[in-house]
Amino acid sequence: MAIRMTITHEAAELWLTKYGQAWETRAPQLAADLFAEDCRYFETPFSEPATGRDGVLKYWQAVPEGQTDITFRHRILAVQAPTVIAHWNASFTRTANGTRVKLDGVFVLEFTGECQCRTLREWWHREEEPPSPGET
Repeated sequence: MAIRMTITHEAAELWLTKYGQAWETRAPQLAADLFAEDCRYFETPFSEPATGRDGVLKYWQAVPEGQTDITFRHRILAVQAPTVIAHWNASFTRTANGTRVKLDGVFVLEFTGECQCRTLREWWHREEEPPSPGET
């Protein structure tokens, strides 16, 4: 019999930390392992979701491609099981042209009883800063 847990602030903190580590270390399998088999991952409100853990894996195989110097930070805004709302920001450098990208966003996450993410919805804003002359 599987032990059913409910998402807590501490469990959400751990999940978000692992999510950030997966991005910073460019580890698609680590990212995919955070999600339920039947998950839906909405990168933007109007995009079709990546579905299932395999869909998340494929998405995360492409996400960090061409990114270096990745940083990810988060702050939990609310936990009302099974839902977590978090503010996050990330930055990275595009390897193709040296542009520094900053992202500021919000997650609405829904979790299973095993504390895996069943639904991820995100909204984010991007700011790009071209490299200074001579940096590319």
